[in-house]
Formats: sequence, structure tokens, C-alpha cells
Amino acid sequence: MTAGAGARADRPGAMLDAAPDVIRISGLTKDYVLGAETVHALRGVDLVIGRNEYVAIMGPSGSGKSTLMNLIGCLDTPTDGEYRLNGKATARMKDDELARIRNEEVGFVFQTFNLLPRASSLHNVELPLIYAGVPARERRQRAAEMLTAVGLGDRMDHKPSELSGGQRQRVAVARALINRPSLLLADEPTGNLDSQTSAEIMNLFEQLHARGQTIVLVTHEHDIAEHAERRIILRDGMIERDERGRPKPVAAFGGGVN
Repeated sequence: MTAGAGARADRPGAMLDAAPDVIRISGLTKDYVLGAETVHALRGVDLVIGRNEYVAIMGPSGSGKSTLMNLIGCLDTPTDGEYRLNGKATARMKDDELARIRNEEVGFVFQTFNLLPRASSLHNVELPLIYAGVPARERRQRAAEMLTAVGLGDRMDHKPSELSGGQRQRVAVARALINRPSLLLADEPTGNLDSQTSAEIMNLFEQLHARGQTIVLVTHEHDIAEHAERRIILRDGMIERDERGRPKPVAAFGGGVN
């Protein structure tokens, strides 16, 4: 499979490096032992995702898409096979090494937002920088800039309970981007949103992609997957189809990445 287009210098994600691909997977398998039974969740997956690609991963329940997402996000390790994330071999890493890679290379966006309920938007966004040891003044400045970039410059002091669903998800996107990751990994990011708010979030993703961010979107919704330029369909732990097509356009909305 061919890699995607090269990244642009002004993108909000990681700086360019020598690695031509963000994701390179070869012969990836994942087995789970449940009592006397072994479940083969992934059965030899080969996949290359180039820098600045926008990819949707789809599949029915039991297809292996959640397992693949966990491996791509370095939340788990494979039974066999190789996985390089931004040029780094991760398949045999220990837990502390995986944690470091996650913080440096992957920005996560989840269906349930995963925000601290008693913390402000600003504090939620700066959390990864706290773990990275960034000084307080710098991290607050970067968090404020990122919130402004996603259209929430006037909501920095608001707690999640004071925000709409779409605003909460934009806080989550800002948090995911704060460490300038090489990969934005989104798991059903519109699953808890109405259709209008879903359109706003997909618009934001399109703006991020236009600025060079590599995005992998895991979804079961065909209309959401159509916003990606490439769609990978899993079935029974294997890639059944790898399709490319013109992304579905989204109407513009107020706020976004500057």
C-alpha cells in the first residue's frame, strides 16, 4: 500500500522527521486465551498509513477493530508481528516504554470525552504537559493557545458540566493535540453527539487534516467514515477491504483551527 502525502510544515502535530510513514504494521496478530479457548482477534494484519493520511477503520462487532485500535495506540502489545509508530518499534516494548510513546506520539479522542469533571477546560488540556514535566507557565500558555485554536478561547475556565457535548469533545481534541502528536487516534468521537454537533466535530477533524495532522478514526458509522479519504474494513481479524475515495464534505461552522 502506498503512503499518504507528505506533511505540511505548519501542521499542529509532530515535527517532520526521517520516518516516511506514521504507522507500519506487518503480520500483526493478537490472541486472547479465555479458559480453554483461544480467540484470534487479529490474524496477520499488514497496514501502512502515511504521514498526513486521514483513515477510518470500520468493521462489525468481533471484527478486530477495537483490538487494532488498542495496538495502534500502544495500549496493548501484539502476540506476534511488527508495529512501528513514527519509526519506533513498539511490539516488544515494556509498559513504561509504551506509556512514554503514548504521551509523545499519540493523541487520543474518546467517545465519552474522558475529562476531569471538576477541572477547568484549561486544566484538562494541560494535563499531558504536566505528565511530560513542562513548566507551569509554558503549559498554561500552550493549553490556552490550543483551546483558542479549537474555538474555545472563551470557555477556558468552564468545567465539563458547563459545556455542551460538542464543546466537551473539542476540549478533548485540544488535549489530544497538546503534545503535538504524530497521530490523532479517535475512537467513535461522535458516538455521544447529535447530528449537528457531530458535523461540527467532523469539520474540526477536516481542518486538522488540512493542516497536516495524521488521523485514524475508528467508527461503526458509515456516514462518519465517509469523511475520511481512506476506509479500511476489518472482518474476522483481517483486512477485508482497503478503499480510497473523495471525502464527504462538511458544512463550515464557527470556530476551528487557526
